[in-house]
Amino acid sequence: MASLSQSTTFLIIIFLFFFTFILIPTTHAIPFIVLHGISDKCSNQGVTQFTELLSSWSNSQGYCVEIGDGSWDSWTMPLLEQTSIACEKVKNMSELSEGYNIVGLSQGSMIGRGIIEFCDGGPPVQNFISLAGPHAGTASIPFCGSALICILLDSLIKSEIYSNYVQDMTDYLKGCRFLPKLNNEINGTRNSTYKERFASLQNLVLIMFEDDTVLIPKETSWFGYYPDGAFDPILPAQETKLYTEDWIGLKTLDEAGKVKFINVSGNHLQISKSDMKKYIVPYLEDQASAPTEQTVTESSSYEWLSRLCYLFKDLIGLNEDQPLLHTTY
Repeated sequence: MASLSQSTTFLIIIFLFFFTFILIPTTHAIPFIVLHGISDKCSNQGVTQFTELLSSWSNSQGYCVEIGDGSWDSWTMPLLEQTSIACEKVKNMSELSEGYNIVGLSQGSMIGRGIIEFCDGGPPVQNFISLAGPHAGTASIPFCGSALICILLDSLIKSEIYSNYVQDMTDYLKGCRFLPKLNNEINGTRNSTYKERFASLQNLVLIMFEDDTVLIPKETSWFGYYPDGAFDPILPAQETKLYTEDWIGLKTLDEAGKVKFINVSGNHLQISKSDMKKYIVPYLEDQASAPTEQTVTESSSYEWLSRLCYLFKDLIGLNEDQPLLHTTY
């Protein structure tokens, strides 16, 4: 019986090998970059595996773009500076010169939007996939506590993208340096280029986590937020001034059917592999490609072996559908 099982497994491996190398095309989709969240870094196992899986499933090359030293700089470096560094990095990556996609994780989504809107002379971005991005702001830093370092970090972050529960718009526009610029909120200084660039996206995928306890409110992932001066009710994106007055082109994209509002189960960034395949991979794949008979090139050998490895693990149950990423902001 054991011998039969081993023979069956061997035949399955041979079939997958043949299918992967012969029937799956060697043409590649445009590359993508991953921008991680706060207190994370590209070298962490979760981010590394997240990037590798998306690359394997979509047949597109993925790169995690690191800013500074990763974890500490993600807390303390001003977001405009982080965006500027990321902009220079993508401009210097020859692999992205013909266009690329962005996958942003939490705060990384804000850097991604900054690249799209602010990066002069950067390569074109086609699809932007945002996971738990605080696009309309968020009310506090959860889970940190009352220690001195937490008070300091809260002060630093509030100066970038946070606001108080009961938000005073005048104080917010004066005191917050990054989000008002990113959302093109300052009347009289709105930049039409930011709107033009953001509205040029082919697809905007906004993923909200149903049980998110990190973003307050969780609907900020969809550009929803509280009314000015209150914390109830939560306004959907379509009832905010950012949308109705179309400050950044969100309404333009939505009316063109290019915005995907996705709600998945789980806490902050706890996306399952099945949801990654369902909601992220289609926007990273080469839509024009189709399975045809191809000659395998030497340069693609590692990628196909990696793909085969993941397929085999899925087959025998080693790839459990567990979240890969930290739940930090």
